[in-house]
Amino acid sequence: MAEARQAGELSTTGNPATDYAVALLTGFVRAGVRDIVVSPGSRSQALALAAAELERSGAVRLHVRIDERVSGFLALGTARESGTPAVVITTSGTATANLHPAVLEAHEAGIPLIVVTADRPAELRGIRSNQTTRQEGLYGDVVRLAADIPAPDGSEGEAAAAESAANEAVRAAVGADTADPGPVHLNVGFREPLSVAVPESRPIERAGRPSVAGPDVLGRSVLELAAGKATVVVAGADAGPEAESFARAAGYPLLAEVTSGARFGPNLVVAYRRLLHEAEFGGRVERAVVFGHPTLSREVPGLLQRDDVEVVVVAPVGRQAYNPARRASVVGGVVAPAGADPRSREARAWVGSWVFASRRLTEEAEHEAAPSVAAPDVDKARSYEPADALAFARAELAAVRAPITRPLLAEALWRYTWPHDRLVLGASRLIRDADRIVPGKRISVHANRGLAGIDGTISTAIGIALVSQAEARAAGAPTGVTRVLLGDLALLHDVGALLAPPGEAPPQLQIVVGNDGGGTIFDGLEVASSAPAPAFDRVLYTPHSVDFASLAQAYGWEHRVVRTKGELDQALSAPPPGLSIVEVPLAR
Repeated sequence: MAEARQAGELSTTGNPATDYAVALLTGFVRAGVRDIVVSPGSRSQALALAAAELERSGAVRLHVRIDERVSGFLALGTARESGTPAVVITTSGTATANLHPAVLEAHEAGIPLIVVTADRPAELRGIRSNQTTRQEGLYGDVVRLAADIPAPDGSEGEAAAAESAANEAVRAAVGADTADPGPVHLNVGFREPLSVAVPESRPIERAGRPSVAGPDVLGRSVLELAAGKATVVVAGADAGPEAESFARAAGYPLLAEVTSGARFGPNLVVAYRRLLHEAEFGGRVERAVVFGHPTLSREVPGLLQRDDVEVVVVAPVGRQAYNPARRASVVGGVVAPAGADPRSREARAWVGSWVFASRRLTEEAEHEAAPSVAAPDVDKARSYEPADALAFARAELAAVRAPITRPLLAEALWRYTWPHDRLVLGASRLIRDADRIVPGKRISVHANRGLAGIDGTISTAIGIALVSQAEARAAGAPTGVTRVLLGDLALLHDVGALLAPPGEAPPQLQIVVGNDGGGTIFDGLEVASSAPAPAFDRVLYTPHSVDFASLAQAYGWEHRVVRTKGELDQALSAPPPGLSIVEVPLAR
């Protein structure tokens, strides 16, 4: 049912560019869009000014960023958190190309993103006009809808056509008719005069966003599994809690990646990588049921490519499903075998063997990560013997002064994140350390794992923080903190995201950067042992000497360096308000 909102339905002005921009953005609002991201530019000025009026009236949350690549990933973050399409607006020329990385990530991750690029009118194309390139079809076949809209001239029916284009774009972005959510591109020509003043708005009726079409549109049915096979459930990125529910109901071990949204529950196997190498565990698997997009290990695709393992991929949306061996059964849903009893002796033995072995291996990994961090003996703290009290104090002091390792850093971020918080993990060694050791916990974890690039991590996190905290405030709930764990190169790759515009209230966001002086993730690859060391460092490790304190000061962020476990705990437990960076020096 449509909801009346005190938001802006804008009046006509007689200027074709402004009137079309008003009608288009009003159409987006009516179709459920809440977030608009704008990068400044001349050709797109009518769209930007209409968005500013919609913000003034309370119809949208407007975010302005100078760098279009930052804008693209910020819009991606708002859409990832809300599940509602975000609109990002740019001018013509190279600005449009800067959105391409975010468009690709939205395509691979199935995120509803609407790109609106301003363009020259037809008569100025193909003549080497300034700041003009071929923008129609720019993003190829990765978009769910691409429309090249002629420059408006004030003809009758243009406003209705604009609203129709907006509604069609939203439906395509969420996969309302295709079950294939993703990016959409509207390329709109504009003639001079490019804008006039935008009148004040009137209330808009905002409809709920259209729902995603079911898997039957893709020809995918619900599969009831046959009984009698030793089965594991694999939960990759964005698998969601359905993976955990199915594993628990069916009585199967759950191999859930840290960004799966399913890393909790009694069947969780944290040390799945090591167990997949062992004949007693990985060697006995006869069937794997896959949810989401696994990206964090070589062991999972290795399992799914084995000829003796049946693979069932659950993919209710998206035309392209994860299928490393190209022989999986791709289904819209899955149910446990008839008569399956997770409490049976057989099921409990199968799950229990995995879970208990995982706990043993995880405890060993924790000790290897921080051998000097032994939990102080609480009994000695209660003792009246001076020697016991002294031993407890020494153990407590040693734990506080323990140096920070990558696993310890990953575990600390996980430990300090709660359900009202958000945790964003960048593509680096740290996300793999987290995946290797952190225990089960039902929290909101985000990462750009569609293409698993290092670009846009901070921008995405800011979008997530802005939406999650705004919606929490509106609901009267705790706003929480959004924390970002990433490597130094990932931060430097998205350094433009640190530029916070003065007209927008910053979210509560804490960046935790593991600074090891370069790309140490390459040290773990085969090339590290085959390439000459100078060449390896020059073109892969790519060392840097950036002073993050000066960088933070230049952009107006709080900054502190932490070197011990005690300092890290203090920084994470009491983050300063607003925007802050915690720098953790790490050994290469």
